[in-house]
Amino acid sequence: MRRNEIDICADVLRIAKGGAKKTWIVYGANLNFKIVKGYLSRLIEPGLLVFRDDIYYTTDVGVKFLEFYGSLNSMLEGDFLAMDQMGGVVEVVQ
Repeated sequence: MRRNEIDICADVLRIAKGGAKKTWIVYGANLNFKIVKGYLSRLIEPGLLVFRDDIYYTTDVGVKFLEFYGSLNSMLEGDFLAMDQMGGVVEVVQ
């Protein structure tokens, strides 16, 4: 299955969680240097990633993004919650 931009952003944030050089991100996310440059900028601008001493680090905001991303993936893999019109959970649908 082909990754979309959100999947790639999540991969980059996961790799940089404990700190990562650009080369590690390129190889870990299976991207090239030209493409990874755009993703790094895209993640730094809203504060999901920081660059310090030649190392990229996932911020607390980036970790929160990964948590939401993981939850959405779980839902898409079958753990849907059925909601009523007022937004209350009715049942878990698998």
